Amino acid sequence: MAATLRTNRDFRLLWMSGLFAVLGTQMTALALPLLVLRETGSAVQAGAISTVSVTAVLITMLPGGVMADRVERRRLMRVCDLGSFCVVGALVVAVWTGHVPLPLVLLVAGAGAVIGSLYGPAAFGLMRSVVPPEDMGTATARLQARTATARLVGPMVGGALFGLHPVLPFLAEAIGLLLSTICVALVRTRSRSETRAGSAFSKAELTAGLSFLWRLPYLRTVLLVFGLGMNFAFGALTFTALTVFSGGGRSGLGGGTVVTFISVGALTGALLAPRLRPERHTWALIAATCWFCVASALAMAWVRVPLFAGLLCAACMCLSTVASIGFLSTLLAVTPGDRVGRVQSAAGFLSSLVQPFGPLAGGALLTAFGGRATFGAIAAVLAVSAAVVTFAPSARPGPAVVAAATSSRSGASPGAAESSGATESSGPVKPSAPTGPSGSAGSSGPAEDGSPARSAPYEEEARADAIVGDGTPANRTP
Repeated sequence: MAATLRTNRDFRLLWMSGLFAVLGTQMTALALPLLVLRETGSAVQAGAISTVSVTAVLITMLPGGVMADRVERRRLMRVCDLGSFCVVGALVVAVWTGHVPLPLVLLVAGAGAVIGSLYGPAAFGLMRSVVPPEDMGTATARLQARTATARLVGPMVGGALFGLHPVLPFLAEAIGLLLSTICVALVRTRSRSETRAGSAFSKAELTAGLSFLWRLPYLRTVLLVFGLGMNFAFGALTFTALTVFSGGGRSGLGGGTVVTFISVGALTGALLAPRLRPERHTWALIAATCWFCVASALAMAWVRVPLFAGLLCAACMCLSTVASIGFLSTLLAVTPGDRVGRVQSAAGFLSSLVQPFGPLAGGALLTAFGGRATFGAIAAVLAVSAAVVTFAPSARPGPAVVAAATSSRSGASPGAAESSGATESSGPVKPSAPTGPSGSAGSSGPAEDGSPARSAPYEEEARADAIVGDGTPANRTP
């Protein structure tokens, strides 16, 4: 399978496209607030950047999935790359001339979030056309490893470039976006969605992905408990660890150790996943991740050694990355091809909905009760999630879901239409599409006329929205 991906020209182009885009984004993620602090000296205004970005993402995530299911996905990705290039280019000019108004910085942050909401689902759908089903787990892991590496290296490079001259990280991002655009333009595969009548942003269209996820008990339970609940608690845990082991912000070494180890854990999990084949043991991996996080929170309440805390956080992130890749492979296997964008956006929306409040809750608990009690409270929340995942029947994939996932990996995908895709995660489970990101026989590559070729496994398309966790057909209305 790895050899197949090495010879898959379009996958390599999408992988490189994503590397350029993600690396640039990670460099400016640190440089943007530093720029505002340098220009205004206001921590409040610097914090507004994150608020604007998160708000814009949550508002536009579901409409972005609808757009990705309505238009040709490669074309949409190119438009998004060019739009990002223009926005960042305007900021480069402003920084170079020495006039950087706060509204422009907020516009750049908001526009980047909106464009990302369109780009992500489109990349998700295009990946499903580029990668054959049997290679999807390996492709997902490689995309995750790429993103983890960029998150580990990008902020350091961005900070160093900013120290040399404030314009350099933004100039580097603009160059990366230009290279990303070129890579996407060279991709031969097309991923066209079915043309549907009616308003693109009707209630039915916007909620189609959420409705699909809600009808499958397994997907619903895992996303609500392991995605939404664990992301919230894990955010609180990492923020609390960062605060406690940095001595309330007095020691950069302790806090830096925790942050670095978290990034290393994500990268390690992505590199291990292809060898572990997590799609075969998803439930066990999810349960193990939850209980290990409980034990880690309790251990950090009593052992105040930054290196020990960093190792625990790294192990939690490593386990959650492997488990997420297994879950996302199953999600891909049962998602109908004409709903790829909306289902991906809906899954990301659910997983991201409360994540920003995790650090806030951790900070409030620390202020009120201190470190040991805060770690204990977080462990209790994690234990509830772990118990639900371990004992709830709906947390285990039903026969139909297992059959769909197995047939997809063997090359006969009942739930995937003309496209097949991969996602990335950055927490216990956080579906997000490749940010930048032929094949062998059996892949859904481009036909000679430029339209998507359909291999034999895709000709018999059983709709996954008719599957429920117990293997019985769901009631469907016309």
